[in-house]
Amino acid sequence: MPRATPKIRHIAIMTMNPKKAAQFYCDVFDMKVVHRNKKGNYFISDGYITLALLRNVADGRLSGLNHLGFHISDSKTIEKRLKKYKVFGPTARPADRPFAEVRVTDPEGVNIDLSVQGFDRVRPGANGATGRAKKESRAAR
Repeated sequence: MPRATPKIRHIAIMTMNPKKAAQFYCDVFDMKVVHRNKKGNYFISDGYITLALLRNVADGRLSGLNHLGFHISDSKTIEKRLKKYKVFGPTARPADRPFAEVRVTDPEGVNIDLSVQGFDRVRPGANGATGRAKKESRAAR
């Protein structure tokens, strides 16, 4: 049986105004809001990739790409492959993170979230999770 290739299914962008960014992506690219959290972050999707729009709190981090997320079928295989590289992780994600189970880095320090369950639904037991938001493209308003 052929092994499933890991797929990028989640990308995060730091932005000064997640609500405005979500409105833009929903209006222009017909994406849908799938989750919104207490911090004002928006998670939108085209049905294939989830785009996390994370609030930049002006703490010295630049707006832009924050991390990538891979939907994987076997975490043990990925963890084994990571051992040959000097990378951080895997580390369990905090309880308030609604999608990924663990985080690692690449050799340059880029954060990578790993999820067996996928990025298209909120992780069971995630603190502050509200489940799927309305599927209206205007829900970001």
